[in-house]
This record gives sequence, C-alpha cells and structure tokens, in this order.
Amino acid sequence: MHTIYLCSPSAHEEVISLPMIEFRLIEQKIDFEGIDTLIFTSKESVKSIDRLNKNWIQIPAVSIGEETTKAIKALGGKVIYSNSKSYGELMAKELIERFPTHSFLYLRPKKISFDFKSYLSSFDVKCADKILYETVCKSYPKNFTLEKNSVIIFTSPSTIKCFLQNFNWDSSYKAVVIGSTTQKHIPSHWTSFISSFPTIESCIKIAQDI
Repeated sequence: MHTIYLCSPSAHEEVISLPMIEFRLIEQKIDFEGIDTLIFTSKESVKSIDRLNKNWIQIPAVSIGEETTKAIKALGGKVIYSNSKSYGELMAKELIERFPTHSFLYLRPKKISFDFKSYLSSFDVKCADKILYETVCKSYPKNFTLEKNSVIIFTSPSTIKCFLQNFNWDSSYKAVVIGSTTQKHIPSHWTSFISSFPTIESCIKIAQDI
C-alpha cells in the first residue's frame, strides 16, 4: 500500500497530513455600505471575515465549494447561491446571469487565481473586493523526506508552489489535484490525476485507488 500525503491545512485520518500553507490575517476595517451580496471562494475567507466583522452574517452570500458553503452556514450566514465546483470563471458567469443588478463584495486572499472584481466589472456588474488574509509557505527541515512511490494530494496552486520550495519531486511520486485550476500548475513531467469532484474526500478516494 502506497503512502498518501495531503498537502492541506485540513487533516484527515486516512492520510498523512503534510500541510504546505498557513494563513495570516491582514488586519483592516471592512465597510459593507452599498453591498448586498458577499462572494466567498474559500472557508478561510469565511473564518477571516468572522474575526474582522461579525456583521457579515447579515448580508446574503454566494459561495464556491461545499466546504465554503458549510463554513458560512455554520457561522450563521445565509447562502443564496452556491456552486459545488471550484471554478471561478464558471461561478462568475452564473452570477452575471442570475444577479446582474447586485452589488458584490469579493472577500479574498492576497493572491488569487481568478479575479471576480475585474471579470464582473467588465460585464457592468458592480463588484468591489477586500483582501482579508495572505497565504504563506510552511518550512520543513532539509532532512525531512517523503516515502518513495507516494501519492501526494494538492488542494490549491499554493500547495504545489510551497511543496516545491520544500521538496524535490521524485519520479516515483504521483499527484492528485482537486480541480482544473490546480491542475494547470502541475509540471508537465509529473504523473497526475484530477479529482472527479472538488473535495478532499474525492481526492483521497482517487489516491487510494491508484
């Protein structure tokens, strides 16, 4: 049985936790004036806004991903629309179609793979954004090594970047990625598999079946 590493801040019993990233809150005041809908693309954004301004729960939200939606509801927020697939452009197109007159606030990390503000604004849909947190790489000792023939699960482009800052890729490794956005950041010489659904559970199932 091959070893499975999960490069995510979230731990799961079936695999070995190998977190690659950690989050740092960017302190600021959040003004909700003129905003009628919040955009969440990660559960970390939900946690961050809850630390900065509890009044966010009074504003309806749209979300990407099951885990993000669960986080919003767990803290008392209201989700008026959610997309289970973690694809920003697909979600943005649906927002334009469903909510063309809404004024959105995109609550985001410092670095993003898709710019909701620019995309929605280009279709004359009002959208502002606020940077809530930044993602930074964790560091591992140089003598820390991974098992040969391991399957390594990557849950975001940042986890790939931070992995490569800590480890060299061995040809015996195989990668499982959570979605198409993350897949685009996989080096071409890696053996990789993409999850059928954008959840960690789906990634683990594929990793176990390889």
